[in-house]
Amino acid sequence: MEPLLWLLIPLTAALGASLWAWYVSRPHPRDVWTDVDRYDRLRASLGRGACAGAR
Repeated sequence: MEPLLWLLIPLTAALGASLWAWYVSRPHPRDVWTDVDRYDRLRASLGRGACAGAR
């Protein structure tokens, strides 16, 4: 049984490498500024909601 446990190491490495290759091959968003604008709008709306409830 112990020799079979040693096979888990290359199997885990192969699985990790395939997941990493899949993640790297995906298209990533190139326009970061739209995400920043969305974050700013979300932060502003959440800030207004928190301040309105405290008053």
